[in-house]
Amino acid sequence: MNQPLAYIHPEAKIANNVVIEPFSTIYKNVVIKEGTWIGPNVTIMEGARIGRNCKIFPGAVISAVPQDLKFAGEDTTAEIGDNTVIRECVTINRGTVDRHKTTIGDNALLMAYVHIAHDCIIGNSCILANAVQVAGHVTVGEYAFIAGMSAVHQFAKIGAHAMISGGSLVRKDVPPFVRAAREPLGYSGINSIGLRRRGFSNEKINEIQEVYRMIYLSGMNNSAALDQIEITMNPSRERDEILRFMHSSERGIMKGFDQ
Repeated sequence: MNQPLAYIHPEAKIANNVVIEPFSTIYKNVVIKEGTWIGPNVTIMEGARIGRNCKIFPGAVISAVPQDLKFAGEDTTAEIGDNTVIRECVTINRGTVDRHKTTIGDNALLMAYVHIAHDCIIGNSCILANAVQVAGHVTVGEYAFIAGMSAVHQFAKIGAHAMISGGSLVRKDVPPFVRAAREPLGYSGINSIGLRRRGFSNEKINEIQEVYRMIYLSGMNNSAALDQIEITMNPSRERDEILRFMHSSERGIMKGFDQ
C-alpha cells in the first residue's frame, strides 16, 4: 500500500505488500522485498537492497553516498537483511570501491540516530543502541551488542557475541564472546549472560573463560598465549573462532583492564 504523498521512482522494484507511508522518497535502483514497512519521511536512495519484513522508522536515510572524499560515484549498494528494524534518523551509507557494499544482517536492531558508514558489515541479530557511530570498513560479528553513544574507529573488528558498554571508544579490535568496558576500552570478562540467553551451556562458557584467562590473565603476551591455547586446549568451534580472530587482527586487540 503506497500513499499518494510518497514519491516512488518508477524504476524502483518494490514488492506488492510493502507499505510506504506519506512523505517518503524512494529513488531508482532500489529493491524492497515483501512485508517491509517504510515509515513517513524516510529517504531510500540509489543502491538500497532491503529485505523482507523490515521496519524503517521516520527520518532514516538508507544508501546515501559515502562520506568519503575518495568516492568517485562507483556503482555500490547498501544491503539490509530480513526482519531488521531501523529506528528514527538512522543513516546507512552505501559502499565504495573497497567492498562495494555496506551490509546489515537479518534480525538486527539499529536504534535511533545510529550511523553506519560505507563498507561496514554488521552481522545477523546485532543490536546497536541509540547514537552508536560506526566509521567505515568496520566488521561486527553476529549477536554483538554495542551500547549507546559508542564510537567505532574505521577498520575495527568486533567479534560475535561481544558486548560493549555505553559511551565506549572502540579503537582496537574486540574479540568474540567478551565484555568490553572502561577507558581506554579493555577486557572486562566474557559476555556470560548473553551467551546463556543464546543457549550456550555452562561447560561451553567455562571453556571460553579459560581461553580468555590465558590471553588476558596469564601474564603471557598474545603470541605465547595463543600458542599455549593451541597446545593445551582441544579444538572447538568457539576456541577456533577466537584464535582466528586474534591471528587475523590488523588494528591489534584491545588490552586487558590491568594491562
